[in-house]
Amino acid sequence: MAADGRDARKVNVDPKLLELLACPLTKGPLAWDPERGELISRIAKLAYPVRDGIPIMLPSEARTIMLDDAVPPRLSGPS
Repeated sequence: MAADGRDARKVNVDPKLLELLACPLTKGPLAWDPERGELISRIAKLAYPVRDGIPIMLPSEARTIMLDDAVPPRLSGPS
């Protein structure tokens, strides 16, 4: 386990699930960060963890991100 409590293995999240999720605070879109296994809300500046493939959409569990953090582009839906 990583020093910050996250499991070192990569997490996969169903893309269809990601299309349905929104930030619980802003109701805005989320971006997937596969390197950290987090869902990113640019508007709220929060990163929600994904544990065992389950998004933890609680603001109390989210980590604050800085504006200049490298944030992945928003997950796009199927064409």
